[in-house]
Amino acid sequence: MSSEETAGETDSGGGEPEHENARQAVVTVDEDDTELGTANRLDAHTGDGIRHRAFTSLLFDEDDNILLAQRSPDKRLWDTFWDGTVASHPIQGQSQEEATRQRLEEELGVTPDQYEGLEVTDRFEYKRYYPNEGVEWEVCAVLQATLTDRTLDPDPDEVAGLMWVPYERLHRNPKWYRQLRLCPWFEIAMRRDVE
Repeated sequence: MSSEETAGETDSGGGEPEHENARQAVVTVDEDDTELGTANRLDAHTGDGIRHRAFTSLLFDEDDNILLAQRSPDKRLWDTFWDGTVASHPIQGQSQEEATRQRLEEELGVTPDQYEGLEVTDRFEYKRYYPNEGVEWEVCAVLQATLTDRTLDPDPDEVAGLMWVPYERLHRNPKWYRQLRLCPWFEIAMRRDVE
């Protein structure tokens, strides 16, 4: 679901190509998001998967528009799908807020002085398979913040497109946006968002 799930491969030294996710770890958790340990990131996203910790972070402007980001075509899972603003996995010892701040800066060039009110607003478990490529089995935290300065500098290796959308319209009428092919974790987060 996150930034490093790209299709690039390297040689592991034994002549076998190695996906870059094989060099990273995710935090494994139980259904209550209690940390159990770590797992290889590629292993966590292949076969039947391994449940792990993740987050999706939604940035709103002061007029209640949400910033949607289209995932790079180089992503291994859900490439070119539209997501909430950023989504990824915290590393061991990192809070969801710290991980969000890091991803906002790395993916969009957004620094903490540009937003306010960053907080976890929800958490849910889900499991979804991406045909012939892998699986997401995550306990996903939802974080929200208000962007007071809409200046962006997106990383093209992470983000294929950006779009500001009136959130109330999207939330109440998701079928109007079917052509966007929304990421499953973002659809779940939005469906659970009741005021």
